[in-house]
Amino acid sequence: MLKLIKLEWKKNRTGTYMRNAVILAGLLCLFVFALAYLGIANDPDTGLPDAAAGNGTISAPIELFTSMSFLIFTGVMLSAFIISAYKNKTMNVMFSYPIKRQKILVSQMLAVWIFNFIALVLTKLFIYGSIAAATPFMKSSFPIDFDMGVPGFYVQLAAKSAVTVTMGFMALFAGMAMKSSKAAILSSFLLILFTQGNIGGFTLSGNAVFPLVLTLVSLVFAFLSVYRAEKDDLV
Repeated sequence: MLKLIKLEWKKNRTGTYMRNAVILAGLLCLFVFALAYLGIANDPDTGLPDAAAGNGTISAPIELFTSMSFLIFTGVMLSAFIISAYKNKTMNVMFSYPIKRQKILVSQMLAVWIFNFIALVLTKLFIYGSIAAATPFMKSSFPIDFDMGVPGFYVQLAAKSAVTVTMGFMALFAGMAMKSSKAAILSSFLLILFTQGNIGGFTLSGNAVFPLVLTLVSLVFAFLSVYRAEKDDLV
């Protein structure tokens, strides 16, 4: 399986995605830094952050914008690795190998999952670290509500990152069902609206049970994406 995953990274020129992920991490860090220390989110009348209910601490925008960005990034990569491979017929060649189709699809999904999980974790660490490093010298508009010195911080960061990336499998299922890369990417946007949206102060992102349910549902969609691969005809 590891050899197949490495083959997918090489075949799909993962170096390009790595460069894009680094650029994205830098832009997100600059944006969050500006939110915290340059006051771009402050209300001009009150001078206080103009944030939705429940998003008044610095970790909220960090989690929001990194999750949004990498959920879309995951959807784009899954589209390129899998759906586009069906559409341009390169999957025909791969399915001619003496390897089960399901194993090939799982390796493609894992290749995208591992890449984006690591990229998201590193991006969050970079942003949190930058905010923490500036705290002794600058006053943040948002309360600093995290402590990078405790193990629980890293456990929670990794768990949230895993949930976010796993959600991409729902977008993949939609894209494969509609035989469209655009559908997969659009589904990523819809998932963001559903999971991160705020209606009258109510949001699912703060629900403790929701991440577990979402992960289980995402894994079900991942299973549905591959279980009929041995029987289904190629696109």
